[in-house]
Amino acid sequence: MKKKQILIACGAGIATSTIVNDAIESMCKENNIPANLVQIKITEVGGYVDTADLLISTTIVQKEYPFPVINARAFLTGIGLDEAKAEILEELKK
Repeated sequence: MKKKQILIACGAGIATSTIVNDAIESMCKENNIPANLVQIKITEVGGYVDTADLLISTTIVQKEYPFPVINARAFLTGIGLDEAKAEILEELKK
């Protein structure tokens, strides 16, 4: 399985993305999914269009990208967390 590049983005690239980053890292380990997680600001996503497999963001994404975009707000609120994790896993197993 090819190592997946996962972008974890929030407005500033610091606080909320760290929470999500840790959760995704655990998820990848538990499911034996090789992944390279990159924590960035949402404004930096454009620099990864050629390499990223997935964007997980805690903020609203208004642009179209050539990879799936998953909203990670559930990791902060706890609401819909199982569904968000299932959606992420489904993408990573492709």
